[in-house]
Amino acid sequence: MAGNSYGTLFRVTTFGESHGEALGGIIDGCPAGIALDFDAIQNEMSRRKPGQSAIVTQRKESDEVQFLSGIFEGKTTGTPIGFVIPNTNQKLDDYSDIKDAYRPSHADYVYEKKYGIRDYRGGGRSSARETASRVVAGAIAKQLLKDIKINAFVSSVGTIFIDKPYQELDFSKTENNPVRCPDAETAKKMEAYIRQIKKDGDTVGGTITCVIQNVPIGLGEPVFDKLHAELGKVMLSINAVKGFEYGSGFCGAQMKGSEHNDLQHADGTTKSNLSGGIQGGISNGMDIYFRVAFKPVATIMQKQNTLNNQGEIVEMQGKGRHDPCVVPRAVPIVEAMAAIVLADFYLINKTYNPNF
Repeated sequence: MAGNSYGTLFRVTTFGESHGEALGGIIDGCPAGIALDFDAIQNEMSRRKPGQSAIVTQRKESDEVQFLSGIFEGKTTGTPIGFVIPNTNQKLDDYSDIKDAYRPSHADYVYEKKYGIRDYRGGGRSSARETASRVVAGAIAKQLLKDIKINAFVSSVGTIFIDKPYQELDFSKTENNPVRCPDAETAKKMEAYIRQIKKDGDTVGGTITCVIQNVPIGLGEPVFDKLHAELGKVMLSINAVKGFEYGSGFCGAQMKGSEHNDLQHADGTTKSNLSGGIQGGISNGMDIYFRVAFKPVATIMQKQNTLNNQGEIVEMQGKGRHDPCVVPRAVPIVEAMAAIVLADFYLINKTYNPNF
């Protein structure tokens, strides 16, 4: 199956299914000599793992990473970094009832039509559990980009939004609550709403905002490999993502050029940064900021009509362990994918200028 790798020089390939023996990946092109902080890598995994709070899926997985290659005496060797993440808490009986039925808004139907076979155990390869491997790669990419700061946070759940610009938020408070919202008052409202949604057997969507600071000028390639295009591609590759906007985004379409233009200071910085730190597809040194929209999780604990593999409309009800809202656990995934994109462009730039 194609489509399991991303990157040009910093290249990541993932493998594994939701309820298979393990997930894993290979990171190719990581420079040699990087002293890895394994605790930091595991911390990123803990931020994504299931069962971490009452408002996420209660599947219990330690998500401990086992590195197989590419690392010697705590440093990268420049050879492919192989790793696995064992699955230890499979409950296959939770999915026996969907063996012959297609869950609404899941990939079940299209996978079976495309390949002639599907792994119905939690969606197999189409499960969001696949993103665990991406977080490992992103954690290593972050250590390659040690001067660049990447902070993502939940900016909305349903119709509850943070009403402050990101410049007024303290990112150090993002991990102070299970929703991963740095505004304490808004976080309480979001958490209460998610708990009620879960009680109702339903799900809800939301948005994640990501802010990237200390980015050097020059990341991104014309014409088809623009920085914002690659960021959009990887964000849209995350399960349940329905939209991506950076800088002024869709609001910019309502503005006049005289309002929207980023006028520059003498040092090259801009006054408004409505460009979101990217101009002509290339980073300009300003903060890069973007927003990612996630749909409600498709599996709900309510009865619905659906299609089975005999062409019949049948009744089904979700069961098992699922997130009532995916955005709190998706925060480290967004950060990881942003780091992978930036690491790839960083290495590409070094082919032009070794001193970059």
